[in-house]
Amino acid sequence: MTSRERVLAALRHRAPDRTPVFEYVLLSPVADAVIGRPTVDYAGDADWNAYAREVGWEEALRRYVRDRLDAAEILGHDLVYLRPNPVPPAKDIDPHIKAGGAAAPHDGRDDDDPAVRLLRRVEKSEAAGYAWPEDSFAVYGLMREEMDRRGLDLPVMAPCYFHGVWTDVDLMQAMLLEPDVAHRHFENATKWAYTRVAKYVEHGVDIVGVGGDFSGNRPLISPESYRTFIMPEVRKVSDRLHEAGKFAVNASDGDLWPVIDDYLLGCGVDGYLEIDSKCGMDLKRLKAAYGSRIAFFGNMDCGQVLSSATPAEVRAEALRCLEDGLGDGGHVFCASNAITESVPLENYLAMVGAYCDFVGLPPVRLPG
Repeated sequence: MTSRERVLAALRHRAPDRTPVFEYVLLSPVADAVIGRPTVDYAGDADWNAYAREVGWEEALRRYVRDRLDAAEILGHDLVYLRPNPVPPAKDIDPHIKAGGAAAPHDGRDDDDPAVRLLRRVEKSEAAGYAWPEDSFAVYGLMREEMDRRGLDLPVMAPCYFHGVWTDVDLMQAMLLEPDVAHRHFENATKWAYTRVAKYVEHGVDIVGVGGDFSGNRPLISPESYRTFIMPEVRKVSDRLHEAGKFAVNASDGDLWPVIDDYLLGCGVDGYLEIDSKCGMDLKRLKAAYGSRIAFFGNMDCGQVLSSATPAEVRAEALRCLEDGLGDGGHVFCASNAITESVPLENYLAMVGAYCDFVGLPPVRLPG
């Protein structure tokens, strides 16, 4: 199978020739070691703007694309994850507008009321017109161009996480105190998601992450609030993606068992990403309950296992995860979230080595 055939088989619950593999977010210093040089990454590199000024905006993006594909080829990945890229500052959208985040200028309303603060944010976001700078999607065309040059065809996944509640205290309070304002917030988020989805479809993105964080050791909101405010809006985004022939993957860390039916089936998604084993989200149990309908991405714990365990323990956990993911297709092997500087290289290579052994691939050899 090709990588595209392998990933699509997993999403459609047909047995692939081997479990597909990718990495959601792979950052320095592990990424540097994998490709044998310092990587350029606008998602996690504070020096990105300086680099883009030095070599030019387009060349910086081309370097980013080459780095991502070099890592994918070395590690044998079947899928790439790309966020929209930074644009020249004069063309950017105020990030608080698109997130509904920043307060509008004071207009005499009561700033002590969380619902009023939320309403002002929503009004500012609505006034922005739901338009995205075309330049922010340049990375997808450059990735396709570079894949064509190398004879590759990896599916592309991109984020559309507009319906989370993480750290947004005003929103959570408004959900209790002024539900109409909270509904307006989430409906506005859906409109932003629709225009993002339209750009993704135009640029050939195959899989879109939807939803957003709403849980830690337990959900930050009640199951009823999730069902009332968030589930219907995420379902709309999933439906829009399905109409375009694309896949929707819900993403949130944390303990999701209290809302798992709504999160997976109610939201109408095809997959589940950021599966948080340290909070009890056991892949084997998930597969038993939903494996014929949902594809699971993960769930090697990056916070404790990959960061703090021994290489032998990492290998054992990786093999367990791969075993638990078997059956009905429906599994893409990766870490639960980002590979950051907290992950020792030897641990990451232990995970990669376990995967190669499990599926019968030769060991990965790093440059140098």
